[in-house]
Amino acid sequence: MKSLLLLPLAFFSLLSCAQQSSDSTSLDKPSQEELETMQTAYFASGCFWCVEAIFESVDGVSEAVSGYAGGVKPNPNYRIVSSGNSKHAETVKVYYDSSKVSFETLVEVFFNSHDPSTKNAQGPDHGPQYRSIAFYQNQDEQSIIQRKIKEYRAAQTFSRITTEVKELDVFYEAEAYHQDYERLHPNQAYIKAVSIPRLNKFKKKMPWVLKDGEH
Repeated sequence: MKSLLLLPLAFFSLLSCAQQSSDSTSLDKPSQEELETMQTAYFASGCFWCVEAIFESVDGVSEAVSGYAGGVKPNPNYRIVSSGNSKHAETVKVYYDSSKVSFETLVEVFFNSHDPSTKNAQGPDHGPQYRSIAFYQNQDEQSIIQRKIKEYRAAQTFSRITTEVKELDVFYEAEAYHQDYERLHPNQAYIKAVSIPRLNKFKKKMPWVLKDGEH
């Protein structure tokens, strides 16, 4: 459950990713044809509501889609993933223009927008579905991820790095109500308490990668 620790139990339902909303605000989205011209990258670093919003703030990123990857059971849904039994992690598929932003920069965004030292946890969220994974689709991506980890370890940027470096197998898109959740539900309790502060912290850390209007 995406819940803040030590808060009253009655408040938990307001801080859950499982909570749905009737908000139907429309968003300007790239067409499927536009997305097919883009490169893709996949990252898991906690609540996908948070991760999706972070990557969508980056210049060169056209779209980020919430979903599930890194597990063993086919066709997972949120309930199964939340149980931990499917071994999937909440993952975001990033569509990006490689002429504007490199895969290496996206890896830097990944590491600078979460705490890779916490195993199976991110902030108030705990469980294997919230673990840190940098997925690769080819040897070049694998090499970039491993090099960045080596650099961060050498610089002692983090107390430790628990991030898995894993070849992407299958990405399953999450339920429709999870998509663009932070943008559509800015007043939801978890979004206000966790997602927006996490996004703002990232923006202060890497302002040079942001789209115009995201500063």
